[in-house]
Amino acid sequence: MAAAETAATPSENSGTGQQSATKPWWKRVFNSSAQGAESGQQYHNYRSKSTLGILSDKETDEVPGTVLLLSSDRNEPLGLRHQPRRTSNSSLPAPYPPSRSSSRTSARPSKKKTADGQIVLEPQPDDSVNDPLNWPVWRRDAALLSLGFYCLMGGGMTPILAAGFNQVASTYEVSTQQVAYTTGLYMLGLGVGSVVMSPTAILYGKRPVYLLGAALFVISAVWCALSPNYPSLVVARVFQGIAVSPVECLPSATIAEIYFLHERAYRVGIYTLLLLGGKNLIPLVSAAIIGNKGWRWVFWVVAIIVGGCLVLLFFFVPETFWDRTPRPRDRKRPHLYRSVSGLVAHGIRGRHPHAQRLEDPPEDSLDHEEHKKSKKGHVGFVDPEKSDGLLHTPAPAAIRSHHAADPETGRSLDLSQTRSESVDPSAPVNASVHYTNRLRALGPVPYLHYLRPWNGRISHDRWLRVAMRPFILFAYPAVLWSTVVYALSVGWLIVLSESVAHIFEGGGNYNFTALQVGLIYISPFVGGLLGTAVAGKVSDIIVKFMTRRNGGVYEPEFRLVMAIPIALSTTAGLMAFGWSAEEKNAWIVPTVMFGLISFGCCLGSTTSITFCVDSYRQYAGEALVTLNWSKNVFHGLVFSLFIVDWLDADGSRNVFLALGGIQLGCLLFTIPMYIYGKRARMWTVRKRLMEQW
Repeated sequence: MAAAETAATPSENSGTGQQSATKPWWKRVFNSSAQGAESGQQYHNYRSKSTLGILSDKETDEVPGTVLLLSSDRNEPLGLRHQPRRTSNSSLPAPYPPSRSSSRTSARPSKKKTADGQIVLEPQPDDSVNDPLNWPVWRRDAALLSLGFYCLMGGGMTPILAAGFNQVASTYEVSTQQVAYTTGLYMLGLGVGSVVMSPTAILYGKRPVYLLGAALFVISAVWCALSPNYPSLVVARVFQGIAVSPVECLPSATIAEIYFLHERAYRVGIYTLLLLGGKNLIPLVSAAIIGNKGWRWVFWVVAIIVGGCLVLLFFFVPETFWDRTPRPRDRKRPHLYRSVSGLVAHGIRGRHPHAQRLEDPPEDSLDHEEHKKSKKGHVGFVDPEKSDGLLHTPAPAAIRSHHAADPETGRSLDLSQTRSESVDPSAPVNASVHYTNRLRALGPVPYLHYLRPWNGRISHDRWLRVAMRPFILFAYPAVLWSTVVYALSVGWLIVLSESVAHIFEGGGNYNFTALQVGLIYISPFVGGLLGTAVAGKVSDIIVKFMTRRNGGVYEPEFRLVMAIPIALSTTAGLMAFGWSAEEKNAWIVPTVMFGLISFGCCLGSTTSITFCVDSYRQYAGEALVTLNWSKNVFHGLVFSLFIVDWLDADGSRNVFLALGGIQLGCLLFTIPMYIYGKRARMWTVRKRLMEQW
């Protein structure tokens, strides 16, 4: 009898839900008290329209990127408590959920947290000691530093000839604008290489791609040093860009695979510091070499150092892939609803009880062995049957990915994302699962196991299909914003590397030597150090503060607050640099402004990467390719085609005032991105653009 009453509850209230849905939104919000008087407690908590200025989705709080981060505010899985069991095909939940027995509650696996118990670990680590998240700290940090040093060398290849443009032009009897083409075409190689290397890493793992790229890097450096003519140097630089491309599209994914969410911004900041620091430090060293030995010796030294990096990568950067896809068993019972709105029942945020909710498998359908394999909350699965009056969208993309994140909480993160597929318990186990299960079964593996250069194919997806996926992400607003900011942040440093020799050398300017031009890069290097420290630590402080204000729920849009110092520092630096150089102010003035630009660029690159990764963890591997492709092709290549001639025609003041205006204008789009970002993330889930690839 009780079951019948429970089963009837959704249908009895469906009419009320439909009637409520037909009312204007202002009546549904402001008439909540009257409705609550009629229905008791079921309507007293409405989902707020916005939280901290971020507009909520109109129909659900189950949005990719939203994470319950602070366990001190809500020490429980999102949306599982007080959620009713499905008793019909309707997606409307029973307003009075049945209570659960203490035995059921005690059987539910607890969430793993940090040692102080304050932060829920995201993603939840496996019980296996071979899970990269469970590696010793020294091993993870050794991988980060080894990879970071390699990225420092790779990042410095773009402006490596900045102090030697005139010398290279004299060697091959070409103009300085033609020498600038070598930088732009090198960046074209970076863009092409990212499209090639990223899908290869997804299918075969990141370790073999790192090792292959480093070996090709050494070969390309030798080629550049031996180039007999200008066309040979151009081709060698393009090839070098392809070889170096893994340093831009893969390390952020590796960092996310070996560090938890609350640790990630600081580590991404270290990576960004080394990558952008290379763009500032390497030209300084190369200037000294160019002044004493000539520009060809720069590439000989690079070949020697990168050879050492190859050794570090071989010994300290193992394969970091780990499949975290939930593998539910086949079950015939209906599912539980799963929703971030489970927080609301306890007063964090109100929501309408008839809003759409994604679903979660019942706890009793998962045996103890399943919990041993994955102690985290399980990702939800939407009933394929449609229900009346509500949004009929299949499960979000993350549910269908080979190693995707929970779209609501982003629990399971693997940035080496392959083509999305349905999670079918009866489907054959794919290569990624075989790889992970093999490591689970082995127990603690010896160190020599990690030295294997290749661990077999991780995914059997089609390479071309994976290669095309990054371009689909241009339709995702969060990725598009990150792409623009990242391209500008890194691109301005490249533009400056092509401009400093033109501005500071020559009798009509500051009459600097090649070594003096190189010493200018001390300023942006210091600015990059400060920018990385601010971007990593201050961003985390802001995020934790706003998360506490938001009831322990983290939104990726919290990262966008950093756009304020990004806009101020970069815009002011660009404008003041060009103005002071045009007015022939003391050399220290444009030099300090160069450091201010570098400070803002480090803020921008770190913020754009973390915002993009946090918004779409399940697509972050492809998103990083999108970011780097845009930076290299749409910014680096395009500006290299005319920046020197533009400086000759209009002068540095007009040029850099225009560049500062471009920077400020683009960052103004951060305001609508912050306000509508959460809705935009849910819009992409409904459109399912990536799932069609």
